[in-house]
Amino acid sequence: MRALVVYESMFGDTKQIAEAVADGLRTELAVELVEASKAPAPLDELVDLVVVGGPTHAFSMPRQNTREEAVRQGAKAVSADAGIREWIEHLHKGPHSERVATFDTRVTKARRMPGSAAKAAAKGLRKQGYSTFQKPESFWVEDVAGPLVEGEVERARRWGEQLAAAVARRVDAR
Repeated sequence: MRALVVYESMFGDTKQIAEAVADGLRTELAVELVEASKAPAPLDELVDLVVVGGPTHAFSMPRQNTREEAVRQGAKAVSADAGIREWIEHLHKGPHSERVATFDTRVTKARRMPGSAAKAAAKGLRKQGYSTFQKPESFWVEDVAGPLVEGEVERARRWGEQLAAAVARRVDAR
């Protein structure tokens, strides 16, 4: 069984979460972890689970202008031309057998604010014909440039373990 984790990160916090999710998935699955600008689109190889994550910018997935703003705020790990939004747009439309799960990182002071990169990614993936496997998950950072709230990396690893176990149960049931 295989999983693909595709992420976009600006300040490194979302990358840390993606790595922790991948570690959790490895309890049951072979995992490929890849930054969105280097991710395969379309998906040429069959995987059992695709996990997509990115930071919430302006109530949704990052765009070119929000990436540029992140650079002005000190972000170093920005893919200028392609992130999760563009990756999702390049996937083939139509029915897909892969299940998807999405996550985002969000600033704690925005807990009550609408919008989520994870929810927007799930919606975009459904438009391309993918079935969501779990509800979108948010992980929290103290401020725009981080750091992650204490305990979030471990929570992300546990979430990855839960996803892996659910995928394994689903495959075993077939």
